[in-house]
Formats: sequence, C-alpha cells, structure tokens
Amino acid sequence: MSSESDAWLLVPRPLRRLPADLAVVALLVVLTAVSALVPPVSGTPVRIVLGLPFVLFLPGYAFVAALFPEAGRTAGPTEDDGSDGRVERAREDGIDGIERVALSFGLSIAVSPLLGLALNFTPFGIRLVPIVVTIGGFTLVAVAVAAARRLALPAADRFRVPFGRWYAATRTELFEPETRTDQVLNVVLVVSLLLAVSSVAYAVATPTAGESFSEFYLLTENETGALTAENYPANFTEGAGQPLVVGVSNHEHRPTNYTVVAQLQRVRVANDSTTVLERSPMQRFTPRLEDNETWTRRHTVTPTMTGERLRLVYLLYRGPAPANPTTGNAYRETHLWVNVTS
Repeated sequence: MSSESDAWLLVPRPLRRLPADLAVVALLVVLTAVSALVPPVSGTPVRIVLGLPFVLFLPGYAFVAALFPEAGRTAGPTEDDGSDGRVERAREDGIDGIERVALSFGLSIAVSPLLGLALNFTPFGIRLVPIVVTIGGFTLVAVAVAAARRLALPAADRFRVPFGRWYAATRTELFEPETRTDQVLNVVLVVSLLLAVSSVAYAVATPTAGESFSEFYLLTENETGALTAENYPANFTEGAGQPLVVGVSNHEHRPTNYTVVAQLQRVRVANDSTTVLERSPMQRFTPRLEDNETWTRRHTVTPTMTGERLRLVYLLYRGPAPANPTTGNAYRETHLWVNVTS
C-alpha cells in the first residue's frame, strides 16, 4: 500500500465517504472562515472572492442537498406498455442540476438575511465573527444532513455531481481537438477566461477611490451631553465664554494634517459682498487624522470684541495655515453670526 493511501486512511471514515460536491462545500466554508478571520489573509482580495459564494450560494446549495438527496429526473429502464413500442419511465423525485443552482441562489439570498436578523436579537449582534460562525455552522449542519440522507439511498439513486466526466470532457476538448478550428477556438477561449479573471482580480484588488473631501462642522452639546447641530449660542458677553465643539472628518484617502483657525470678525455686507473691517484671532488647533478618522474638540469661545452681528468664523486648512488666514484662502469655512455686549 502506498504512503498516499496510508495517509488517506487516516482521514475519518465519514469524511472519506462524504460526496464530492458536499466535501467541496465544507472545504469552502473552512477556507472562507480562515480568509475572513485570520489577520494575514483577511486584508487580501481572497476574502471577497470566497465571501460572495459563502453568503450567496453555499448555504442554499447545502440546504437544497439536504432536501433533495435523490438524483433528478433521469430516464429509468424501459418497460412494455402493451403496444408495439416501448416507453421510458422517468423519475419524478429529485431535481436536476439547473433547478439546484437556481434554488441554491434563491435560498441563500433568503437564509442569509434571516440568520443576520436572528443575530440582531442576540448579545452577539451583527458583527463579522458571529456572521461567519452562524452562516458557516448552518451550512455545515446542512452538509451533514445532506450527506446522511444521500448515503442512505441506493447508490444508483443518489445525486452526484459528475466532476470526473466534466474533467475528462474538458481535457479532451482542450488538448485533443478534432479540427484545427477547434484548437484555435480553444486557445481563444482560454485567453479570454484568463483576461476576464485577471480583470476581476485587478478590480477587486485595486478598487477605485471615491471623491476626496473633508467634513468641517460646528456642534453644541445638549442636556445629555450628546453632540447636536442646533441651539448655537447667538449672544455673548465680552470676556464671558460659552462652549462650542468643532469637528473634522478626513475622507481624503490618506493621512492628513489640518489647521483650524477661529476668528471673530467685524464685517460690512453690501451688494452681496462681505468686507472684513476688523479681525480678532481666537483659537487654533492642529489635528492629524488618518483616513476616515473623525476629530472633535470642545472649547470655550470668549469674545474680546463687542458689537452686533459679528461673524464667528472657523477656517480649515490642509497643512499649515498662511500668515493671513481668510475665508478666501481656506480649504473649508463655517461661521456663526453673534452679538457681543460689554
């Protein structure tokens, strides 16, 4: 007995008897769990490639296999119907390959959201690890039930995927073409498939970056301490401070250094034109944010200039601010109109 056969005998007998298609499903579930949860692999496109069939096909396929272990509608032995001819008796139990594939997609699309909904009412919630464990566990249980039901049938009645016949037919068609034309068409087909797979892999590995921008806003705290975009202070007293919260969200697709400059300005508005008559520098912040990171800073605004309808303006710059910060040279700006009394 060869060493390869000896190694195969070490595999538990139930696994050795597992039908080929169900073994492939179980293997894909394990590979998907590894690609989603193991850090060195979880950040690669393999996670997406395996994750799509894991959610959209495998649960339904295993469930359908558990429901229909029989081979589908294959012609049975002929029998005499009492006339001159003979008729074929067709099996009506089970379903064929096309129906299995269609039901597999449909049931997966139905089962996966239901499992997610059930998780939402548990302490685990809808997170990566619980989702992988739940969908993977459901699929493996369905595989076990399908294997038990299929192996309980006579060998001639069991559903099986003809991997061997497909492989032999593909090998013959690709490497033993009947004509020169078939050989050329085979080469074109292989090249087309390689190009298609390469294009999909490149698209997954290098997704197109969206628009680059930064959010800039002012907030206040309500009675519960939550941040809200309302009830801004409009009336100040000179020398007496009131709290405000300034925030920046980085969506520039790269780490970015920011500078936030706060000024109180006396302005004149005429003919849709705003002229700054006097500036009173107030505060300055220099946050550094990673991509998709948000920064907020609670601070106290203490005016040193009095007057009505003054403009409390916040200017945002990517990098350092210029020597003369204005709304014209700022990357973003936001402001409030306030009154300051003595």
